[in-house]
Amino acid sequence: MSFYKNVTAKPWEYSSPTLGTGPESAFASSSERIALTLFLVVVGVIFSLLAVSYYVRMELGDWVPMSDPSLLWVTTALLILSSVLFQLARNTAQGENFLKARKLFVGGGLFAIFFVIGQALAWQQLSSNGFDVANGPASAFFYLLTGLHVVHIVGGLWVWSKTTLRFFSQDDLTSVKHSVELCTTYWHFLLVLWVFIFAVLANT
Repeated sequence: MSFYKNVTAKPWEYSSPTLGTGPESAFASSSERIALTLFLVVVGVIFSLLAVSYYVRMELGDWVPMSDPSLLWVTTALLILSSVLFQLARNTAQGENFLKARKLFVGGGLFAIFFVIGQALAWQQLSSNGFDVANGPASAFFYLLTGLHVVHIVGGLWVWSKTTLRFFSQDDLTSVKHSVELCTTYWHFLLVLWVFIFAVLANT
């Protein structure tokens, strides 16, 4: 019997001392924050492996370097502004000023949308100059890295839109504050990730 208990034990959970309240997490952070942290670790590993593959592929003889569109500097500035607004929204929400936090939060998402539009324009500019996906390994890697990053931005915008609706629907403000914190963390990660991608592309 003791062996069965040891095998089926769940060390990450413990029974609540209050009858009927169910198991409680053994971690200090919320389950949503833990899940987000694990997700960000996985994404970081994936992009790190892609960066390594990028540098390894450069060593082959058919690699033809390409110049990055100047528009990428503009999109980088847009993403920085987006991240700054999200941080301000988080700080304001902590101070219980939810009306101002809502405006800042919406602004952060709008700048992220402008970033996505700017990336699409950069792709169009490259394509019109003859650098499409099939042009060579350098352009293929460019579209792969920037495209995957945009996919994660779009995923973040989906969560941003849900949180924005909760702002306007006067949902539980404590829960909304938590969602704003998670979105801010995610956006800071996306900014750091983009700076890393941009540095790799600009210096090769």
